[in-house]
Amino acid sequence: MKRRRWTAVLAGALGLVLVTGGPVTAAAPITTAIYTADPAALVVGDTLYLYTGHDEAPAGGGNFVMRDWHVFTSTNATTFTDQGARLSLANFPWAGGDAWAGEVERGANGRYYWYVPVNGNGPGWMDIGVAVGDSPLGPFTDARGGPLVSDSTPNSSPLNIDPTVFTDDDGQVYMYWGSYYGLRAARLNSNMTSINGSVITPAGVSNFWEAPWMFKRNGVYYLAYAANDSACSSPGYACIRYATASNPLGPWTHRGVVLDQVSSTTNHPAIIEYKGQWYMVYHNAAAPGGGNFRRSVTLDKLYWNADGTMQKVVQTTGPITPPPGGNLALTATPSTSYVSPWETLGAINDGFTPASSADHSHGAYGNWDHQGTEWIEYRWPAAQTVGRVSTYWFDDNQGIDLPASCQVQYWNGSAYVNVPGQSACGVAGNTANVTTFTPVSTTRLRLNMTSRTGYSTGVLEWTAHS
Repeated sequence: MKRRRWTAVLAGALGLVLVTGGPVTAAAPITTAIYTADPAALVVGDTLYLYTGHDEAPAGGGNFVMRDWHVFTSTNATTFTDQGARLSLANFPWAGGDAWAGEVERGANGRYYWYVPVNGNGPGWMDIGVAVGDSPLGPFTDARGGPLVSDSTPNSSPLNIDPTVFTDDDGQVYMYWGSYYGLRAARLNSNMTSINGSVITPAGVSNFWEAPWMFKRNGVYYLAYAANDSACSSPGYACIRYATASNPLGPWTHRGVVLDQVSSTTNHPAIIEYKGQWYMVYHNAAAPGGGNFRRSVTLDKLYWNADGTMQKVVQTTGPITPPPGGNLALTATPSTSYVSPWETLGAINDGFTPASSADHSHGAYGNWDHQGTEWIEYRWPAAQTVGRVSTYWFDDNQGIDLPASCQVQYWNGSAYVNVPGQSACGVAGNTANVTTFTPVSTTRLRLNMTSRTGYSTGVLEWTAHS
């Protein structure tokens, strides 16, 4: 009988990921009219707000040129409207330059507070200021007349950058920031413009570089951040690691890499739920004429494992409209009856062509140690006409093996039923098993997989076609 190796089980349970080099793809930028960077995300009502930096370096420039921040809005997370520069260095009379990565948080008083790092005119390099406005679009004005955090703040970082602000369920507000000198955190007073108590250095954050992003899901605190180490990125580049905690100030437990390195040297996360779907917002150098100092904000869908760990985000090539007969799975949202904590459901529709059933270089879906019948499923927001699927099975030569049988089903509006006229549902390894059937119009398509005795099942890629 095949067995899952304990090393694989332990690595998966801890969220450890080994990263290898290779070509980097990228999602479509939210705009190509300007270069944007360092995103922060906020949902207010039906609108998704992205707050970004503005790269203005000339072509071939070797330094950041950043003087203001823009706001982009969307009601579908696909098309974004630039609402213009809503905050600039000119709003802070005490600032000297460097409009770097900030974030907006709504206060208990209903006003919106924008925390930004700037190069102050006093001693030191970067300070953190805060502006306030009555709406997510402002107008914003300096809320303090001076820095909230500076070099003179006890236990502050020698480079005070990249603030992320989080409000807990009890109304307590926290701010986190830092650079390669380490992560810092502090409580904020209810006025949102002063620190309550001491600045601390949270424990347990592995390989922290910069760009923290803090949020909470299902009672668990999550901290995503840019890391710069040989286990996750090439020299000079960064990936996004994350950690979890049961307390907003830690200690933190490292969980793994959620976003591989991108085409720009820097990497900056914002993770947000919008209309029931989670997203990773980040930047890269993918826009025409882009580079390390001419970056572009983009976003991709983020998926969760059953145990609360995050699946690694698949960097896409932007909005996909399949041609007739194309792979409809690329526009679907996958779900499943069960996925192993160390496997990746998102692998089944990332458009990758495996070299063999053991090729899980782009991740793999698997349901070890479940046996019997499990399922994977695609859902579309509008009905699709589907008449053919192709299944590339995963066989890890351990506990996941080729299935005994499979069956394609569709949602007829009230129940899942077998597709009509189905040809043989193939279970061969190292090939794409094509199954045809009488075309159906549906918003949901399901693949039931029945395992061989003593084994579990897995899928590397499942395509759907009209």
